[in-house]
Amino acid sequence: MYEPIRDKSVHSTVAGTPHDFPHRSREEELDIQLAGHLAALLAVTDELRTTAPSAGLDTAAERLTEQVARLRGGRVPTRVPARSTGREPNAAALHRRAHALAGRTLVVAASRADTAVAILAAEQMDAHAAALHPRALTSR
Repeated sequence: MYEPIRDKSVHSTVAGTPHDFPHRSREEELDIQLAGHLAALLAVTDELRTTAPSAGLDTAAERLTEQVARLRGGRVPTRVPARSTGREPNAAALHRRAHALAGRTLVVAASRADTAVAILAAEQMDAHAAALHPRALTSR
């Protein structure tokens, strides 16, 4: 009733074929993701530094730069100086964005078991939460 297949199938499976695209380990993928979150947090920190300069933000930016460079194999992140757009940036919105980015960073750092970045991210979360709600953290 059915004729047997005589030719090699045109549909091949992935099993048994050489890998023609690069594969990364889970750790490498987490490093890439973590470096991306840290770089985004650094960009928001730099934007905050132009809005309200402070020694704390300068120190945070330096520490973030060190961690991004470590995760990227020594490549220092490109930092663009903030330009005036004609409108005043909303510091509260920047602190909320930085707090959210620090939270994402903390989750990935915990998954990767990177204690140094996890501590830095937690400190940044606390700093941005304190900037948003100064009385809530000091009344304890």
